[in-house]
This record gives sequence, structure tokens and C-alpha cells, in this order.
Amino acid sequence: MTESPLLQQYGARESMEYDVVIVGGGPAGLSAAIRLKQLAQEKGVEIGVCVLEKGSEVGAHILSGAVMDPRGLNELIPDWKEKGAPLDVEVSEDRFLFLTKDSAKQVPNWLLPDNFKNHGNYVISLANVTRWLGQQAETLGVEIFPGFPAAEVLYNEDGSVRGVVTGNMGVGKDGQPTENFQLGMELHAKYTLFCEGARGHLGRQLTDRFKLRKDADPQVYGLGIKELWEIDPIKHKPGLVIHTAGWPLENDTYGGSFLYHMDNNQVVVGFVVGLGYSNPYLSPFEEFQRYKTHPSIRAFLDG
Repeated sequence: MTESPLLQQYGARESMEYDVVIVGGGPAGLSAAIRLKQLAQEKGVEIGVCVLEKGSEVGAHILSGAVMDPRGLNELIPDWKEKGAPLDVEVSEDRFLFLTKDSAKQVPNWLLPDNFKNHGNYVISLANVTRWLGQQAETLGVEIFPGFPAAEVLYNEDGSVRGVVTGNMGVGKDGQPTENFQLGMELHAKYTLFCEGARGHLGRQLTDRFKLRKDADPQVYGLGIKELWEIDPIKHKPGLVIHTAGWPLENDTYGGSFLYHMDNNQVVVGFVVGLGYSNPYLSPFEEFQRYKTHPSIRAFLDG
């Protein structure tokens, strides 16, 4: 292990014990932490729950533009409205457009699959919702450590997961310790929950070690780009949700776009390209720029 010389030089790592350690302070990790604390309260017991978040603050790495179905939140925190959850803009209209270079054809809403029907859902900033979930978790006694990425998985002698190690601090650009160097801390737990997202580095290690993808279909990935625009108030329609398929992508390339009208004259505009495309010259960023010139999209962004 590359850390062995460091351990010899700086001594053993400090450690902390918890009942549950959760890696990742996103919606999944925080919701799990909240539910664990709720269940413990219902049974009248105390459990120690810790959340590690690599970002400088909870929500710092949450970049998605999002339409949220509140059903899960209704079950987790039924009084979320009274507690000030930032779900303020209810979806007012759904549009799904098939684009050609110069025109757009809207699909009748009754033909849309259920996942494109957003009646009762909310246009949100997922980063703000995540920050709010962090506040609810801390109120329940969850310990959240922002700015501490999990760097390594710890194992018991029988091969089961023992916990994780946080990254070393005070490492220079050359990878060598500086005068401010501190060893990472070991967090031991009865249960370790990994909520790193779609492609976390610890998740990849666990997948290889425990053969988690054996006999599974290949995972499909896409590249998403998002921008936040402040537009002309005359063109702003709070709660309008637009999805598109087609141009500027070729028929054999998976992808599409979203344009969500939030509050404060803001829209979230984004473009997604599946990473299975075969054209080596395709640039998702350049396709995104072309997409914004389409008459049906440009109409909102001009000015």
C-alpha cells in the first residue's frame, strides 16, 4: 500500500466508531441518514450516524437541473412544507418536442409515457433541496463532515467492510507531504452505506472486489451539460417543463434536452448525450451550443 511509509513515519491513524457511516452527502445519503435517525427515535434508541461529503459544503457537488416528484419527501418528512423545503415552483405545463433543424413537433400529452407527465411535481434546485436535507439531518443528530472525501475502504479479517478512511490532508501537488500534513481518519461502523453517485471510486473498488456486476447488463452512461439563465420576464413561464429529442443529434445517437422554468425569471437549460455514440468527431458541448440556436429554444433565451 502506498500509505505504509506514511503510517510508519506519522504513526497510526486516529479512528472514530459509529453505528452507520454514509459515504456521500447527496439526496440518497442524507435521506438514508434521516430515516435511520427517525427509526431509532421511534424505537427509543440512540445510534451514531455519520455522513462524509467531499464537497466544501453539502450541495456543492449537486449540479443537476431537476423536476422532483415529492412522493418520497412526503413519506420521509410529511411536514416538509412547514419546515421550509425549497419546493416552490409547481409544474404548470409539460411539452415534449421532436426537433428538426428549423421546426418542432409537439407530442400530445396523452401520448407521453408517465415519466414525462409531471403534474404535481416541482421544478427545483436540487442543490438547495440537498442543503435543506442536510439541515434536517443535523437537527436529528446526524454528524456531517463536509470537505472530507472517503479515500479508502477498510475491511475486517473476514472480508466484510469495516468502514472507510478519509483522505490525507496537507499533500502537495507532487503528492508528497507538506509541513501541514495530517493522516486521514479511520471511521469504523457496523454498517457502511456507499452513496457516491453513478461512478464513485470506492464503488468501483467494491464492484471489483465483490463481483457486483457479474451476470449484469453493461451500465449505460451519458454526459450532461447544464446552464442557468436569467431570461426576459415576458418570456418566463414558471413551472413550464420542456423536453426535446432529435436535432441536433443524428438518429443513431441517444440524447435529448431539458428546459425548466424556475422562479426569479430563471431557466435551467441542459443537454444530455449518451456515451455510446459512434461519431468520433461529435462534441457534446458543441451540440449543446447548436441546440440553443433552434427557434423553439432561442425564443426563450434571446435578449
